[in-house]
Amino acid sequence: RGALRQELSVGNVLQIADDSLFSTKLALQKSFAEQREVVQARQDNRDNIREMLVAQGRLQKSTGIPEMNADSGMMQAPNAVAPPSATAPPSAARLQMPQIEQVIYRNEAMARIKKAIEPEIGIGERLVLFWSNHFCVSVRKGQLVRAVAGAFEREAIRPFVLGKFSDMLLAVAKHPAMLAFLDNRQSVGPNSLAGKNRKIGLNENLAREILELHTLGVNGGYAQTDVTSLAKIITGWTFVGAQERLGETGTFVFATNRHEPGGQMLLGKMYGSSGMEQGENALRDIARHPSTARHIAEKLVRHFISDEKPPQAVITKLANVFQQTDGDLKEVSLALINHDEAWTGDLTKMRTPYEWLSAIFRITGSPREFGQLLQPLNVMGAPLWAVPGPNGFSDIANHWASPESLRTRLDLSAVISRRQGDRFNPSELAEQLFSKALSMETAQAIRRAESKQQGLAILLMAPEFQRR
Repeated sequence: RGALRQELSVGNVLQIADDSLFSTKLALQKSFAEQREVVQARQDNRDNIREMLVAQGRLQKSTGIPEMNADSGMMQAPNAVAPPSATAPPSAARLQMPQIEQVIYRNEAMARIKKAIEPEIGIGERLVLFWSNHFCVSVRKGQLVRAVAGAFEREAIRPFVLGKFSDMLLAVAKHPAMLAFLDNRQSVGPNSLAGKNRKIGLNENLAREILELHTLGVNGGYAQTDVTSLAKIITGWTFVGAQERLGETGTFVFATNRHEPGGQMLLGKMYGSSGMEQGENALRDIARHPSTARHIAEKLVRHFISDEKPPQAVITKLANVFQQTDGDLKEVSLALINHDEAWTGDLTKMRTPYEWLSAIFRITGSPREFGQLLQPLNVMGAPLWAVPGPNGFSDIANHWASPESLRTRLDLSAVISRRQGDRFNPSELAEQLFSKALSMETAQAIRRAESKQQGLAILLMAPEFQRR
């Protein structure tokens, strides 16, 4: 426990210091610039083909040259098979280059995994994973979110993991990644100037998930009217797009002409019409709500101790600390570490795919290329920053311990072990990793392996390595 307490006392250990990574603002600027280039390249291609077709049509009338295939841009006689183009126009080559959003995504992913396997990283990085999944965004939404998913975690999650929950909530709700993922950039107050002129209205996605997933919880005491009220309160919360009409591309902005005017009743309290402060005040109050304290405490206990039988005494303790400290997440985390029940229960939690792969990389070293990180996660059904929905990846142990999931991990263990060759002595490695926690059954199975590679595969599939 002392080591974990010491780690939590050094907050900056959670930050990723990598000058090659882009801020959200710069990532979006590059993304929008490339999108304009791609659109222009496609237009150039269409113009080139159109000009060639026009010229070909003129020549055909006078010389009888065969027709040109409109799809391939190749001249061909009727029923002939067109040969591949020897040289593609520069604009076509431009379209085949890796998109900047994917380049940024890969760099962010590699920086994240390298940070996760640093020797001094432990409980702090686990907390980052927890909060990143709690306030999740998904690159499945589109290229815009793909470009800023990593920046979102660095800017809206990591700085607040040991800070105030309300500060994290506000940072998340204002971040372009979340505003795009849950469509708040499309939300317009029906009675606002923009709403009246453009005949568009509310989008309640962000408001609903804030109440249901991020703060109060499903049974937290809110109603549909509260969802609608919160949606109205945070209308106008958006970010500057490619046209830079409201400021610099990629920055958060409060669009007054989209904000629903007037006061709003939320959870029994009236919030006056005070622009952006109306939303800030509402979110800070929601962050302090007793239901939020209970919801966060239960999620932490289910994640770190047990999802089947979460000890109620620990949940109550963490919820009380949350309320007494105004949502100080460092104090809540310390309360979790200091509670005896956090150390005495059975190891029922299953490592998620990312946690399992990170543990393997801590043994074998950082992945040399992006595919060594992305492909195993994809195969295991947990692509990085690509959650299936706003509730994040499952935190239920049985979800990751299904027969199909274990078969996938077994196959990956075999592949990884073959790549390592005879680099490790599996029996010695098991003693080093598990010490007194190493069971007689696991030790015996590793010793009886027919090769070092098979022994390493057995180690990676051992209960001691699979569970946490």
